[in-house]
Amino acid sequence: MYDTEKRIELVKKRMHEYHRRQERRTVCRLSVLCTLLFLSLVGTMGIMQSQPIDITGMYGTILLHEDAGGYVLLAVISFTVAVVITALCIKFRKKGQKSQDAEDHV
Repeated sequence: MYDTEKRIELVKKRMHEYHRRQERRTVCRLSVLCTLLFLSLVGTMGIMQSQPIDITGMYGTILLHEDAGGYVLLAVISFTVAVVITALCIKFRKKGQKSQDAEDHV
């Protein structure tokens, strides 16, 4: 049998593992969603560049038709990279704060 302190420590450890697994699942799901959206954008660009455009009111489509698709793709890729870098910075900051809090308690 464990004493109360040991049981509380084990529960906290299990909670930490559970939250970590939940975060990993969330990150994986968001990564898959981001990849699917990116691939659909690339596919849409390929379709739009191979067909003539009859609708003049769709400015974004006209940009893709007038060989500006590379710029749009570059903007989307840059935004995605910036989001990933921001997410990593937040993750490492939280990790650093947790380790610093652990050192403060000791």
